[in-house]
Amino acid sequence: MSAVGVYDQIEKAFQDIVAPELHALRGDIRVLDQRIVGLDQRIVGLDQKIDGVDQRLSEKIDGVDARLATKIDGLRSETVSMKAELLAEIRRLDTRMDGMDRELRTAIDIRERLAALEARRAS
Repeated sequence: MSAVGVYDQIEKAFQDIVAPELHALRGDIRVLDQRIVGLDQRIVGLDQKIDGVDQRLSEKIDGVDARLATKIDGLRSETVSMKAELLAEIRRLDTRMDGMDRELRTAIDIRERLAALEARRAS
């Protein structure tokens, strides 16, 4: 058997066995490439959906934040107002108690004088 005959046999075997398998593998690779392209497109679509949801969620959070800030500012103003009213009422009561204290001291002083006068008169 000559070297050319072996070469021809190997070439024929390669063409009959390996070449069709390589051709089939190329077809499978094309199918996989198409599937990968399809998956890439789906991923891009999902990314866009996620971006949309993220944008809407951010807008809602901003709206809630703005409403809360408004309510907190309102409560802060109301608290400051109530504090001012309470301090004014405390000052008014303090002034009234000072007046009552003076009246009580005057009443005690008058009672002591009256008791002294009664004691002098009784003697």
